[in-house]
Amino acid sequence: MLVAPARVPATRRLAATLYGYAFLTDLVLLYPLYVLLFADTGLSVGQISTLFVLWAVAGILLEVPSGALADALSRRLLLCLAPLLTAAGFALWVLLPSYPAFAVGFLLWGAGGALRSGALEALVFTELDRLGAADRYARLIGRTRTAEVLGAVGSGVLAGPVFAVGGYLAVGAASVATCLLAAAVAARFPEHRTAPAAVAPLATPSAVAPPSGPGEAPDDDEPGWLDSLRGGLAEVRADRAVRAAVLLVAAVAAIWGGLDEYTGLLARDTGVAEVTVPLLLLLVWAGMSVGGLLAPWGERLSRRGYAGLLLVAAVALAAGALARHPGGFLLLAVAFAAFQLATVLADVRLQARISGSARATVTSLAGMATDLTTVAFYGAYGLLAGAVGNPVAFAVAVLPYLLVALWLFAGRG
Repeated sequence: MLVAPARVPATRRLAATLYGYAFLTDLVLLYPLYVLLFADTGLSVGQISTLFVLWAVAGILLEVPSGALADALSRRLLLCLAPLLTAAGFALWVLLPSYPAFAVGFLLWGAGGALRSGALEALVFTELDRLGAADRYARLIGRTRTAEVLGAVGSGVLAGPVFAVGGYLAVGAASVATCLLAAAVAARFPEHRTAPAAVAPLATPSAVAPPSGPGEAPDDDEPGWLDSLRGGLAEVRADRAVRAAVLLVAAVAAIWGGLDEYTGLLARDTGVAEVTVPLLLLLVWAGMSVGGLLAPWGERLSRRGYAGLLLVAAVALAAGALARHPGGFLLLAVAFAAFQLATVLADVRLQARISGSARATVTSLAGMATDLTTVAFYGAYGLLAGAVGNPVAFAVAVLPYLLVALWLFAGRG
């Protein structure tokens, strides 16, 4: 699809805003250090674990309601509020370090993540579709995932020097500052909403509302929160293609996203010194960055090609983990690149199949399914790794991807 010349500046502005927002959202210097902050405050490992559970539960419970809210109100407004809630949580952590403050901070962080999830993808796809550039969605979202990874890498690089200068207070202040910048950038998102004549489970928006600038609210004819929630749930129930796309997002994104949290332990198990662990993790992050950039190429894959991509990723990850050698992380980088690409393509598939007006709600349902699967994976991985070690646990963890690939090869996806 060709993009009209008059639309190119608008597309570029959307892309620049999106990349900046994604980068700043993950440029949080507290990321590499917050567990140390909890431990230095006197929390036990058990208490820290309960905080993680609270964080996950908050995100799961708020995921779908916030998606419906994004469909009923302004998606741009929610994208502005999300980093502000996170900033408030980080401020609590460093100003009042204690278990209650950490708990409230995680609730705020979980709420912020829920507000952003669904709303971001829905806003970007809707704007591109309005500009006649929906075919660029994969490219933009792929680069967005790379921007997020680069933000996380930047956090790892800057956290140490900033901590050396001003301790946790300085790191916390820097984290709050980047969240505030993210909120300011979000205010630049364009938002043009549709005004459907009636809310139907599979209704396609029938008219485009007058353009709204950065300071304008969506059309008043938008459905209410409950209507959006019902519409999104009804579309997933009624449309088998949408339901399959939602399940594919969860099946692809959850396990490798959970494994990412344990790559540091896997690196240490190769026998390298502690100072070498971050270098091995850089290989994984580099792979994830490349995977996001490959999204335009990945769109050419057939269903069987996509299944083959999952098989390559699963085999590379298992082989890299079982190598029990630092060189195995080269295979892990390949695996994480493939998984990142597969996740972006699953999201593209979902957005293309949604036909109703409750786009953010349906996207949030996929996010909730992913979160629930990830939480279950954390529990299973802890038991498995405790019994057989991290390398074998990594290898076993990829088995579900083989089932998904077979499902796709059979033409069920």
